[in-house]
Amino acid sequence: MAARRTRGMTGPDVSRSTVARAVSIAEQLRYECSILLELYREKESFTADVLVDGRLVSVAPPSSQLDTRDKLWRLHSALMQCRSLLERAIAREEEELGGGKKGDYETQRKMVKDRLSYLLICTGELLKTAGGAALLTPSLEGLELDGPTALFELKLWVYRIFKEVDYWTKTAITTLEALPSVIAKERVMTSRVRTTRSTRR
Repeated sequence: MAARRTRGMTGPDVSRSTVARAVSIAEQLRYECSILLELYREKESFTADVLVDGRLVSVAPPSSQLDTRDKLWRLHSALMQCRSLLERAIAREEEELGGGKKGDYETQRKMVKDRLSYLLICTGELLKTAGGAALLTPSLEGLELDGPTALFELKLWVYRIFKEVDYWTKTAITTLEALPSVIAKERVMTSRVRTTRSTRR
């Protein structure tokens, strides 16, 4: 089973180029997230040290035991949840706070949403290459998609979502940059299994 999962990732050059493209998109998204957070803090008069409690996205905890496919599925699932939360945050802002004139903040918010969608396409491609089913939609059960009703809590909830996107973007960079060494390690382990089986025969 391990050999079947690993073969697609170690073979074609397209997987390496997709990893590089995904890292590049994630790094751009991280930069765009930092600008969005700054614009939002300025807009709502939040300080940089405003506290946000806990994670909004729910995925399995990280583990060194996870193989390439499982690590990619965990990341892809988290990013999909981030996009759902971001879409809902934008909708709630426009419903409750009014669309109004489009300025730098609204432009930046759309840029982050679009870039996140591009990153999802890349992680989906990598997941399929690794033998995973990127078409499966992760469960959104338990996500705070409706958000609070009180105005200040709503603004804080939107900020938490932006912070969550920022957190998972940084996680994406770390996970994707580590993929080549993880793939190489899996390849060595697969070769050892094959060698052991050949020797026994």
